Amino acid sequence: MEHRKIYHSLCLTPSSKQIELIIEGPVAPEHLRTLQMHKDLDAFRRPKEQQEALIEIAELPEGRIIIARENDIIVGYVTFHYPDPIERWSEGSMQDLIELGAIEVADDYRGLSLGKKMIQLAYADEQLENVITFTTEYYWHWDLEKSGLNVWDYRSMMEKLMKSVDMVWFATDDPEICSHPANCLMVRIGKEVSHESVEQFDRIRFHQRFMY
Repeated sequence: MEHRKIYHSLCLTPSSKQIELIIEGPVAPEHLRTLQMHKDLDAFRRPKEQQEALIEIAELPEGRIIIARENDIIVGYVTFHYPDPIERWSEGSMQDLIELGAIEVADDYRGLSLGKKMIQLAYADEQLENVITFTTEYYWHWDLEKSGLNVWDYRSMMEKLMKSVDMVWFATDDPEICSHPANCLMVRIGKEVSHESVEQFDRIRFHQRFMY
């Protein structure tokens, strides 16, 4: 299985801030080691621990990290990797099934479309056309308090973000996703993915066969 990693970068100068931001990736682990994490990037782990996690993902053959940074400070990131072995999505060990995992942007840098720009950069030059990319959206991971959004507005925002790279809503009987109506599975099937892989993914999505 070929994992295409073609580095891209772009410069962003928001009119609302007197700063210059660099959005780049997939980022090599060596580069990540030279940077620092913004202190507010603590949604999943303490910033230093999260940086180590990003480095570990970047070292994986399939792993890719896209970042937004101001000088040498990482202010946002997106991760791509194989599903966690303990989750249903790892069933069958599909080589062409990649999870769009964590997305995080530091508080002071929200509202600049960094999440959208980072995700779009990941798909540049058809890098992910030979894989199925999926993401699982769970309302308990959403920053409802700081965003000021209710659960449905936040869900709408996340759907819009994923649709910017042509991900669409897919049905599933996964218990965690079905546990709340705001949770959802979003999927993008690359144009080079085989019909056999699509069928295998369908079997993973539904354990109750009568549902598909």
